[in-house]
Amino acid sequence: MAVMSMMPVLRVCVEDRQGADVRALIEFRLRWFECLGRRGDVLFELVDAVLVGAGPVGSVPGLSVDPVFRRGHGALYDALACGRIDREGCRDVLAGAWEPEGEGPVMVAVDGSGWLRPDARTSPERTHCHTVGSGAGGRSVPGWVFSLAVGLEWGAGSWTVPLDARRVGPGDDPTLVTFAQMGAVRGRLEETGALVRRPPPLFVFDSGYDLPRLSFLAGREGVGCQLLGRIRAGRVFYAAPPAPVAGAPGAPRRHGQRYELPVPAREARGSSPAREAKAGTLPAPQETVAGVHPRYGQVTASAWHGVHPSLNRNSSWNLFPPGPLPIVTGTLICLQVAHLPGDRAPDPMWFWHHAPADTVFDLDLLWKAYLRRFDIEHTFKFFKGTLGWTLPRIRTPEQAERWTELIMAAYTQLRLARKAVADLPRRWQKKTDPGRLLTPGRVRGGFPGLHRFLGTPAKPAKPTTPGPGRPRGTTRPPRPHHPVHTKGPQTYTKIGRPPATTG
Repeated sequence: MAVMSMMPVLRVCVEDRQGADVRALIEFRLRWFECLGRRGDVLFELVDAVLVGAGPVGSVPGLSVDPVFRRGHGALYDALACGRIDREGCRDVLAGAWEPEGEGPVMVAVDGSGWLRPDARTSPERTHCHTVGSGAGGRSVPGWVFSLAVGLEWGAGSWTVPLDARRVGPGDDPTLVTFAQMGAVRGRLEETGALVRRPPPLFVFDSGYDLPRLSFLAGREGVGCQLLGRIRAGRVFYAAPPAPVAGAPGAPRRHGQRYELPVPAREARGSSPAREAKAGTLPAPQETVAGVHPRYGQVTASAWHGVHPSLNRNSSWNLFPPGPLPIVTGTLICLQVAHLPGDRAPDPMWFWHHAPADTVFDLDLLWKAYLRRFDIEHTFKFFKGTLGWTLPRIRTPEQAERWTELIMAAYTQLRLARKAVADLPRRWQKKTDPGRLLTPGRVRGGFPGLHRFLGTPAKPAKPTTPGPGRPRGTTRPPRPHHPVHTKGPQTYTKIGRPPATTG
């Protein structure tokens, strides 16, 4: 009823503003509001308070004093604790608000980030979050780990399209969570028509993901998608084995020539001559592209097709059923640039690419797509530093998931409004060049002027009187403490048993 009652007002707003971007933004707000269940009015106004606030979000209770939030701080706490959101419906609305440009494959970046909660002993299901510390290594801090999938765009800018966010629980396999996320994102993009007459979507990863296992699962389950991810130096790959000789004794060979990716000199630690002789030398690349990048200078990308990585049961493949491990074939890519920002000495970067059999291989597009992956890092920084994603000191992981949904919806509204708001730089900031998209921070600075024309489907707050409160003399027992979970034992069923054959 609230949505229907706002339609005449919203039509007037659209006619006044005369903008397709404003109409798309209003439609998104209406569709997203329909996905809110209990405490939906409070959750909707909470997102508006995040969008129109001056400066970065510094206090979640402080959002309740904003004029667009017509309730008290008690309603804010209650909405985060007891609110209900249709997550699948929200994912559909987020995917429907994106129309990828161009004719190439739709690019999606997947990466994880931690919500650090080191001192929250009463918070359940905390795991170890890897953080980058000083020096070459990092450290683990207790908290909640979220895997975020965002769509990537071409052009000068750092905008992304949040499509899916999932928390990796203590008993979850990160690879299976990522694979399920890939399948869900691809299914929603296919329903919206974003994949019509396009190559299979390209999922881009950084180092740390088990790319061969993801490739194996994608091929076995028939998920038509491409995978591109960075691999560390020192990995071992094999060429295709030679054709078996008729009448030769023994089983056919599974591996061909062995290749070990060279390790940079500053990282090499006493490699023996025997190991260097065993490593082998990569043959001449089968494909090579070269060009000049304005930031990295001369760029050369080389590709070797038909290679497969070395698999062993010391990693996650120990969950695979007994027997020989599968052969996962793909393409090995090497990227070499002339220089890096700050005059740093560049080392070759290695990538692994896997795609369905009938996919056209475009080496020039792949290495440029990986450069676009860094846009997700800007998204994490904006989520945490400006929108206050990991700011609330909430207790349960369900509340963290609920707040994550609100942040994704807020960022999507900023993306839809990036061409409809005016650039309002501060006195010490330069005005954005004409024809260039505003940054997320600039769009948020000008969003309050646009918000007045958008209206709200949320119903106004009802006048109430304070309740009696807790009876005098009553106390609540202390909340139980929860340990930080570590990776526990797993069974091979987590990686999936091959389908049984009959007959």
